[in-house]
Amino acid sequence: MNVPPKLDLTSLSRRLALGSAVALLAMASSAMAVEYSEAPALADLVVEGKLPPVAERLPTNPEVVTPIESIGTYGGQLRYGLRGSSDHNNILRMVGPQGLVRWSPDYIDVIPNVAESFEVNDDATVFTFHLRDGMKWSDGEPFTADDVLFNMQDLVFNADFAPTPPRYMANGEPAKVEKVDDTTVTFTFAAPYGDFLAELASPLGQHPVLYAKHYCSQFLPQYNDQIDELIAANNASDWQNLYLAKCGDIEIPARWGNAERPTLDPWVAVEPYTGGAVRVVMGRNPYFWQVDPEGNQLPYIDELVSPIAQDVESLILDAIGGRIDFQIRHLDAAANRPVLAENREAGGYEFVEASPPGGVNMIINLNLTHKDPELRELFNKKDFRVALSLGMDRQAIIDTALLGDGQPWQQGPFEDHPNFHEKISTQYLDFDQAEANRLLDGIGLDQRGADGVRLLPSGKPLKFQVDVIPTLQPEQVDMLELIEQYWAEIGVDMDVNALERTFFYERTSNSNDHDAAVWGGQASWVPGEIPQQLVPVHHDSRWGIPWSRWYNTGGAEGEEPPASVKERMKLYDQARATVDPEKRRAIIHQIADIAAEEFEVMGVSKAVPTYGVTKANLMNVPESMPSSWYYPTPAPTMLTTWYWAK
Repeated sequence: MNVPPKLDLTSLSRRLALGSAVALLAMASSAMAVEYSEAPALADLVVEGKLPPVAERLPTNPEVVTPIESIGTYGGQLRYGLRGSSDHNNILRMVGPQGLVRWSPDYIDVIPNVAESFEVNDDATVFTFHLRDGMKWSDGEPFTADDVLFNMQDLVFNADFAPTPPRYMANGEPAKVEKVDDTTVTFTFAAPYGDFLAELASPLGQHPVLYAKHYCSQFLPQYNDQIDELIAANNASDWQNLYLAKCGDIEIPARWGNAERPTLDPWVAVEPYTGGAVRVVMGRNPYFWQVDPEGNQLPYIDELVSPIAQDVESLILDAIGGRIDFQIRHLDAAANRPVLAENREAGGYEFVEASPPGGVNMIINLNLTHKDPELRELFNKKDFRVALSLGMDRQAIIDTALLGDGQPWQQGPFEDHPNFHEKISTQYLDFDQAEANRLLDGIGLDQRGADGVRLLPSGKPLKFQVDVIPTLQPEQVDMLELIEQYWAEIGVDMDVNALERTFFYERTSNSNDHDAAVWGGQASWVPGEIPQQLVPVHHDSRWGIPWSRWYNTGGAEGEEPPASVKERMKLYDQARATVDPEKRRAIIHQIADIAAEEFEVMGVSKAVPTYGVTKANLMNVPESMPSSWYYPTPAPTMLTTWYWAK
């Protein structure tokens, strides 16, 4: 794993020591009370009587965060760019998922976050979280254990709202969530669940503290006997859609679309992410619960401002024109690096590195659950998939589309990672079109049309599309266009189908209408990271969406998978339950052994470090950071401590 060179001040022990020091100070006499400071704009509001003093807005024991370089100063905007109407996860990456726990900046430890501390019993069935006394939502209302119970019992475990995500279940049963007192909650599972803390640290693990009960309960029937009138007044189809429109969910634009919704985030919506918006502005949360070692309430920066661009080219122009202060997402394609490097001085920025722990920058998923029986039968033949893998010249693709930056790779962690699995990473990487043709002939595709395209048993040409989002990782389109040419040489007619992100998700993850699709395949198989290319348990497992739905609904929906997949699902549940890291790794390798034998998905090139831009006078930004959605880059580097040098 690549550890960022400047991230040496945020170990778990140091954080806990700092937290203990603050706790001791808070319990001392009033004469020894901590003196807190705040942003000048908030201090003015206190003087005007519009806000309580900062000491009354903070919890009794705020979290103390030590910046990686220096104590900051208040003020200014941080500008970054959004791409279109479905770039909500870029906001999430910047604001950060404020869950009960989070990843340490080096992506090694799970540490307290919203929870002041936590305890786990010996067999990892009972997790106790101690919340911060006196902590408040962004509107000043108290945050307590009742909010956690509301989130879990009224929403996560409410089948009328949505199926319960597997991360809150063990042995097929949902957790039992109980309030011990106003600042203590327990999660009790029916079986050991070693991965639970890591699941909570991922961006998808924020549900226990996502919604404020005092606000969001008004959109639930059991709390509002006039819900029908509220549905009609908001032109919603039902209470579920009303709730999502008003309170959002983790991965939808509506999460950032309602400025009235209270949050625990460091910045809250001022100009929301709504249809027709030309920019999104997030202003500081006056009740945010972190301080620096000198007692300055965080964040330092006043606002996150993100203009909405229609294409990546516009974002590049904004960067080289000096109108972007920090950006990795969208700018980090290899093809953008030369122009960004050439214009560093003009744009006033430096490069910032994002280093993946493993995997590939593009993984190809044939739809093994295709609705067309003939294509489904073909895609489920291993020899067909192997032929496609042998039929592409990966090194030539790397040299052309990735500017030579890469190495042929199927999937999985890199050689220096403890989870490295040689077979699944390195098999079928040779460019061998003669063998590919032999395999295709051998499965009954030995007849060709006049155009050289192989014919299916029905007599139809062998033709399918690969869906891709061109704006997410533009190099994927370039790679696919080269693969299209190579596969044409072995008689396979593949078309690149570029789609806007919303349509891509609807066609692939929701409707299962795709022939094939590509996605980023960075992976290290660590706890909390879903190995969706090994076992279909996620909406990014586009090689088996109905199987994923079957798993996630306990068999109530979707399609029962074949024995090989069910065996991996069983092992995956065992891995999630296992506390011992070596035993967990052994189970993950069992899953990888099966997946390697089946060879359902294929990669092209190792994921390599990518590079974004950061303004030279933006402080406390690490030179390098882990690159992963599960991390999620750059949030755990603590943007609350970034500031502008005067």
